[in-house]
Amino acid sequence: MMTRLRRWRWVILVALLLAGGAAAVLLVSSSRSNSLPPIHRWFTDPDTRRELATVMNRQPCPGAPFSLPSDGLIGLLWNDPAAPYTVFATHTGLDIFGDGAPGEVPVYAAYGGYLSRLPDWKASVIIRHDDPLQPGRTIWTYYTHMASRDGSESFVAPAFPPGTDDVWVERGALLGYQGEYAGAGRAPIGLHVHFSIVLSDAAGVFTNEAQLSNTLDPSPYFGMPLNVADLPARPIHCRR
Repeated sequence: MMTRLRRWRWVILVALLLAGGAAAVLLVSSSRSNSLPPIHRWFTDPDTRRELATVMNRQPCPGAPFSLPSDGLIGLLWNDPAAPYTVFATHTGLDIFGDGAPGEVPVYAAYGGYLSRLPDWKASVIIRHDDPLQPGRTIWTYYTHMASRDGSESFVAPAFPPGTDDVWVERGALLGYQGEYAGAGRAPIGLHVHFSIVLSDAAGVFTNEAQLSNTLDPSPYFGMPLNVADLPARPIHCRR
């Protein structure tokens, strides 16, 4: 009799454990899409794009000088170590992933200044500004990936052909459209525009924006938490 009771106790215990495990699996499955990193959700579950995107309609946050250069998921942030970057070489700006096809999602000037495009630039432009947060200092805003995946078609606006030098543009001017070009021999990471704020060297020329020390945290310029240290949820909103 006692043996049978013990046996039934074990059967009941195993059944409870199995039921609990099944419930846990269902719970994990139901919340899986919300627990995935935002960039992964953006590309694998398009239905979540509306809730992940930041759309400002070209208006800056209250008290901030810059407006976002494009609409979409602000995926990679400043100083972000997420792949394809690492803790030893972090991201130097913002990656904004647009909802559309290559050559369709507009990219705009974040602030008024003088635009240049070097003769060999397929997908990039850079704009020189008097720093609105530190008047008298020259800074640059850099925009890239505006070309087809293989680089054969540029999506930079026709008004700025290769060799353009120091042409004035207003904040909100159309610069081109988001693309997938990552540079010769580099794997694309999806449709987006990369934006960074770049410092000048002693001669007043823009420095290498691929080095974090040559760039500025964009958070105070946009009035938004855009430094990875702030761990903002998506979509990212204006600071209050």
